[in-house]
This record gives sequence, C-alpha cells and structure tokens, in this order.
Amino acid sequence: MAAAARGYAALGWPCTTGAQTGADRACSCDRVGCPDPGAHPVSGAWALQASVDTRVLGEQWAKRPGANIILPTGRVFDVFDVPAAAGELALARIAAEGLPVGPVANLANERHLFFVATRGAPVDEDEWWSCHLDCSPESVVETPGMRWHCRDSYVVAPPSVLPHGRAVTWIHPPDGRRLPDPLRLLEVLSDSCEAILS
Repeated sequence: MAAAARGYAALGWPCTTGAQTGADRACSCDRVGCPDPGAHPVSGAWALQASVDTRVLGEQWAKRPGANIILPTGRVFDVFDVPAAAGELALARIAAEGLPVGPVANLANERHLFFVATRGAPVDEDEWWSCHLDCSPESVVETPGMRWHCRDSYVVAPPSVLPHGRAVTWIHPPDGRRLPDPLRLLEVLSDSCEAILS
C-alpha cells in the first residue's frame, strides 16, 4: 500500500490512509455497523492529512501498514462513480466512439470509478457550480445511481482490499496523460445508468 501511495504522489495525486478490513470484523474503525467498511479515511482530518510528500506518506503507512488508500477528489481530479453494469456499457460505447477515457477503477465488481478533470475549488466561491450528482461521504448511500465525487469527497483507490476478499483494481490505470473533460463523459455515463435501470 505504501508503494502504491508513493506512485499516486508521483502523479501529483494527494492521498492518505484509509481504514482496512479487520481480522475479526469488517472494518478496522470503531464504528458499530460501519456503513462503508475499509473504504473511508482513518481520520476525520483526512482532507488536511492528504499529501503528495513521500516522507509524510511514509510516516502514515509506517503507523498503519495495511491501511487502504484514500484519494481526495476535487483537487487534481473528480470521479464519476457508477454501478459496474453501467460502467461496462459506458466503456464499450467509449471504445466504439473513440472517446477519450482516463483512469477507470473497478470497486469490488460493484461500481466503476471514472477519473476526470476536476471542476476544482476556485478562489471565488461563486465560480463553482454544483450538480445534483455531487456527493459527499455522508450522502453516498443516498445516491445509488451515478455519483459525482468532487470537492470535499474522496474515493478508495487500488490496490485497496475490502471485506470478504473484494478488491479495488484498475481497469485503465493512470498513465500521466491529461484527464478527460467530465462533460464529455457525463452523457455517456448518464445514458449507461439509464439503460441498466430501464
């Protein structure tokens, strides 16, 4: 995990330690009935602790060697988070139409994470536009279809391990190329989500 975190740092992607699956319980955190076992940050100060400094990351993973990797969104990238079936449809259409696709992760064969250019966090708050798809850690469960992880949110990253041997893996790993425009993929992903629900 520490080596993977250093790899993200080399891309300029801040990361921090997440929870991990417990030996005797689903999640290493102290919450009874944790709603997202192994897929959330260790600390409530995760946004401040996320770093690209390899020394800082080394210290974080020295304390928790098995910790999963959390990537804050809305800084370097945003993430479209869709059901896996919709993700498969979208990938097929993207390939058929020759559309740009950035990194795509598979979250335990349940969801696909599409990494796109961020809308960012402008200095002037009025410049930032919100969307009904935006989700925060608190609202993820309420958004079963497509979610847009932007500022103040995060995703769990490969090679993190979730309960019952489920894993987070790359379908298209990051390669340093420019991330796609979110609006170019939004229509494809939206159509794919609608297709699996109809």
